[in-house]
Amino acid sequence: MDNSIQIIEGGNHSDERGTISFINDFDLTNIVRFYRISHPNTSIVRAWQGHQKESKWFHCNRGSFLIKLMKIDNWEEPSRDLVPQVFELKSSQSQVLYIPPGYASGFKALEENSSMLVFSDLTTEESKADDFRFGKNYWFNWD
Repeated sequence: MDNSIQIIEGGNHSDERGTISFINDFDLTNIVRFYRISHPNTSIVRAWQGHQKESKWFHCNRGSFLIKLMKIDNWEEPSRDLVPQVFELKSSQSQVLYIPPGYASGFKALEENSSMLVFSDLTTEESKADDFRFGKNYWFNWD
């Protein structure tokens, strides 16, 4: 996979037996772990966490999320003038958002009781050693 942010599209198939949602082009070869993040309301913000080495894949499995990604220019003191790339993931759409190394992410639920699966190509220990955090309002006020 290249080092650019990508939306991996899937689809849905419905018939009398129900609906199947799929993302057949999501290659799980490099995935070593996954976890789920749930937001009970729309006021919770998780921002900003970045990685120089780790890749992540986000999939909204309930509700919807606003996701902002910053390409970090300096890991010790990033420019405050960076402009985010903005995405909205919805459970009604079969999509995975690929975030390559070099980005910080921030997100919040757009609907109550939203949840998102996050896939990673590093172990928890490797991720902790590659973890960079910046204040929630480092680039702008989420409120």
